[in-house]
Formats: sequence, structure tokens, C-alpha cells
Amino acid sequence: MRQGERGKVVDIQGGWGLLRKMETLGIKQGTEIVKVSSQLMRGPITIRVGNTQVAIGFGMARRIMVEHKK
Repeated sequence: MRQGERGKVVDIQGGWGLLRKMETLGIKQGTEIVKVSSQLMRGPITIRVGNTQVAIGFGMARRIMVEHKK
């Protein structure tokens, strides 16, 4: 996703621990997210979930499968 793009979470590829962590951040299947920013060289990524901004690591972010919305 590029900065400012919206998407809907369609899958999270990971074990139970990752799924629980994502759910505590409000990220689960069907959730609409917006990419706010990202850092160079695999740094953290900031997304907006509802009215909340959340920063997650690159490794976690790459496990979130998103269907892009226009």
C-alpha cells in the first residue's frame, strides 16, 4: 500500500500470538485501514484503524493481507 491508500484486511498470516496482538490493536479480518506513513529500510509503518493511529513493525505489517480500495 502507498501512503494515504485505504484497504480492507482480508487475512493475517501468522500464529495465534500474532493474531491476538493484532486484534488488541483493532486489526482483524474485515477491518478497514489507511496507511499513514512508513519509514525507509523496513522501518515501522503507521496505519489508521478507525480514529486511532497505530505503529507496527515491518515484519508484522507484511503479514497483513489487504484488499485495496479506491
